[in-house]
Amino acid sequence: MKDGSPTLTVDGRGLSVALVAASWHRTVMDGLIAGARRGLTEAGVTDVRFVEVPGSFELTVAAARLAPHHDAVVALGVVIRGGTPHFDYVCQAATSGLTEVAVRTGVPVGFGLLTCDDEQQALDRAGLDGSSQDKGHEAATAAVVTAVTLRDVPVLSAPPATGPAR
Repeated sequence: MKDGSPTLTVDGRGLSVALVAASWHRTVMDGLIAGARRGLTEAGVTDVRFVEVPGSFELTVAAARLAPHHDAVVALGVVIRGGTPHFDYVCQAATSGLTEVAVRTGVPVGFGLLTCDDEQQALDRAGLDGSSQDKGHEAATAAVVTAVTLRDVPVLSAPPATGPAR
């Protein structure tokens, strides 16, 4: 365990996973993508569809399109704080959107969106040589572990829209 993160191992053979990645900050993204691919390989996942989108804001729409056709989605991106509120808007929209995709579809979304104050923080989390963390690997592994866990969880019907909960 590093920095409080759990050590997760899982047998993800037979799962279909979509890997969607933003293209901004190529060095950081290359590290995140490599880490996610490594995590999927270690879990035995061989059915991986890779989709690249322009930026982190677009992760949500790609995840929404891919989720119904996969057992899990891994969303990777990086947003680095600048001098305008753009950072806050993109981070909030991407976080809310990816959460909505997971809840609405019931398909786990591995959250590999780095929201950093500066480029060094992103590099430290990208899984590159010299990085202290590998957030791409963590996001992919978390998505696969959740997908495997949910295999045995029955889908419950929603309670009636009106009347007291039972």
